[in-house]
Amino acid sequence: MGTALLSSTYFGPVQWYQKLYRYDQVCIDQQETFQKQTYRNRCLIATTQGVQALTVPVVHDDENVMHRMRISDHGNWRHLHWQALQSAYGDSPFFEYYEDDLRPFFSERNWDFLMDYNEAICQKMCELLDIHPSSIPHHPSPITSFHDFRQVINPKHPLEDTDFKPRPYYQVYQQKHGFLPNLSILDLLFNMGPESIFYL
Repeated sequence: MGTALLSSTYFGPVQWYQKLYRYDQVCIDQQETFQKQTYRNRCLIATTQGVQALTVPVVHDDENVMHRMRISDHGNWRHLHWQALQSAYGDSPFFEYYEDDLRPFFSERNWDFLMDYNEAICQKMCELLDIHPSSIPHHPSPITSFHDFRQVINPKHPLEDTDFKPRPYYQVYQQKHGFLPNLSILDLLFNMGPESIFYL
């Protein structure tokens, strides 16, 4: 399917990981300007109250270039995010199966930059999902043909994506809220486990 141009994401949505799986090559834009309230530092999970956003606090500078964005330690957010995941998915079919793989992202402080943190998460999620994207390390040149999803995959104002049609899968709170589409890849993984790849 060619090359997909994506923004970096924090436990990105199902739609984002679909691109990793389906496209021949993937390019993560490191030079773009950081934008608030996007998947760059936010993921959406399903809780007993409905959809909840988990946001990684960042340190802003004058330029706000994505690859320079530092993670802030403000507010003990790692502990709070892990507690939220335990509460939301503790009863899901596969949380216990994957929790040891994912806990280090919330218990260790090995990453200073958001881009590096997101990349480490992406590598681990691809391993758990058993997908093997072919990535290119820089923004494609203007001559290269690519599909730009940087604004398409957006939590607030998503643009049309004719290739992504969210189909229902089992969710813990489906009887209460109905099916909630395009949540964090964690929602798919914890609910569907090894079958997640077939959904993608």
